Amino acid sequence: MCGIAGIMFKNGRTDHETGVALIDMLDGCQHRGPDSTGFALYGEEHRSELKLRFLVGEGAEANESEALIKTALEAHDAEIVEDKRVGNTYQAVVTFDGDLRSFAYAMEHAAPDAKVISIGQSLDIVKDVGSAHDVDNRFNVHKFKGSHGLGHVRLATESDVRPESAHPFWATGFSDVAIVHNGQITNYWKMRRRLEQRDFEFRTDNDSELVAVYLADKMAHGAPLREALKSSIEDLDGTFSFLASTKDEIGYAKDNLAAKPMVMYENDDLIVIASEEVSLNRLFPGQALNTKEPPPGSYDTWSKST
Repeated sequence: MCGIAGIMFKNGRTDHETGVALIDMLDGCQHRGPDSTGFALYGEEHRSELKLRFLVGEGAEANESEALIKTALEAHDAEIVEDKRVGNTYQAVVTFDGDLRSFAYAMEHAAPDAKVISIGQSLDIVKDVGSAHDVDNRFNVHKFKGSHGLGHVRLATESDVRPESAHPFWATGFSDVAIVHNGQITNYWKMRRRLEQRDFEFRTDNDSELVAVYLADKMAHGAPLREALKSSIEDLDGTFSFLASTKDEIGYAKDNLAAKPMVMYENDDLIVIASEEVSLNRLFPGQALNTKEPPPGSYDTWSKST
């Protein structure tokens, strides 16, 4: 059992307190996943730059990983504009104009003890073991301002309780695509082999990473996010509810059995979606919300204004 949450402010501005909103939403459903928590945050877009975040650990191991990452960035003509260490992560903002997929895979192998957790012009993912407030204390999520974002609380069932196993998942090899997922993809290996035969790489055995790469691949071939979500319901087997995001959109998909809960609320200013209504109530205390639950086999998307 896991809990998912997503929010988008429709006016497209990046000065909204998205971090605070997602912390409140995830705190409301933390009982669904006490092991780890993560956030996919979309802030101001840097069109000529990429933001990369790596899990590097701490201490001497982290210092060695950071040095290797910097060497790899230089080798791929990615010039560091700014960088910093926060908690168990290393973040670098770079200029890069080459092939993103090849670059992303190279960064995955930059240091043996480091793992890429996000790449994007707008996207930044932070995730770790512990509660929403634990992760906030380490990464100052409450200070983040942006246009939209996703959140996830995880109860580990099929893998260890480690930061790299936490959600959200970035679409490995693509920019600015993230997913949070509650459920299980039962044709995971079949779908993964199809993508691997086309030279896609996967960094984990988590089915959520597969969904993210599947959607990003569809969009890379010209499908809008909405069509990619529709195809996912047809191609992916299992019971699932998931939220997906790009730098401009947020959307959801539910399998045809609708075994995994999801509820949403929309007004003129925003759209919020979560596993349970208690998460939505955290944003509107004391108000009676006209919420709705998406029907089985449904999908939808929302775009921010520009």
